[in-house]
Amino acid sequence: MVIKRRGSFRDRHKDKYNDKHRVNEQIRIPEVRVIDDNGEQLGVMEMAKALQLAQDADLDLVEVSPKAVPPVCRIIDYGKFVYQQSKRAHEAKKKQKTTHLKEVKVGPNIDDHDLLIKLKHAREFLEHGDKLKITIKFRGREMRLENRGRDILKRVIKELEDVGQVDMLPKKEGRQIFTTLSAKSKKKGSA
Repeated sequence: MVIKRRGSFRDRHKDKYNDKHRVNEQIRIPEVRVIDDNGEQLGVMEMAKALQLAQDADLDLVEVSPKAVPPVCRIIDYGKFVYQQSKRAHEAKKKQKTTHLKEVKVGPNIDDHDLLIKLKHAREFLEHGDKLKITIKFRGREMRLENRGRDILKRVIKELEDVGQVDMLPKKEGRQIFTTLSAKSKKKGSA
C-alpha cells in the first residue's frame, strides 16, 4: 500500500501562486534590478547578492517584471504581494461598468397607451445605461401586418432618439422584427 503525501501549501496551490511570478530560487537569471520593501531602487546586482538581501530582511525575492532587461525583482513578503495583486484586480473589476441587454416585446396590434407604457420602460432602461432590444413579434395571420410593425419600430426609435442611438437597423428574422439601441453617452460637461 502506497501512502500519498499531500505536500506543502505552495505545492498544492502551485497554479494559484507560482504561475505568475517566480520567487527566490526559482529566479535563474545572473543579474536583476532590485527594489526593496520600501519601494526604493537598489540598482542592478547579481542574483546571489539580491537573494542574500532578501534573506537578511526575512522576506522573499519576487520577480515582478520578467520581460524587462534586466528583470525587475522586488524584496517583499510573497503572501502580502499576492494579496495586494488580488486586491488590485478586485478594485479594477469593481470600477468596470457593466451593461445589460434589456428587451421590450410588442405586437403589431398594440394600442397607443400600451405602447406609451412600453416606451416609458424603454426610456428608463436607456437612461440607466443599458442596451435595449425592441422586438415586434408576429403570430399567425399577423405576418401580413409587417408594414405596421415597421411603422411601430420607426415610431419607437423616433421617440427614444433623445436618450438612445440605433446600433442596428430594424431586421426581420423569422416571425419577428427587431432593432437594438444603446444609451447616448453623457457628456462630462453637463450634469
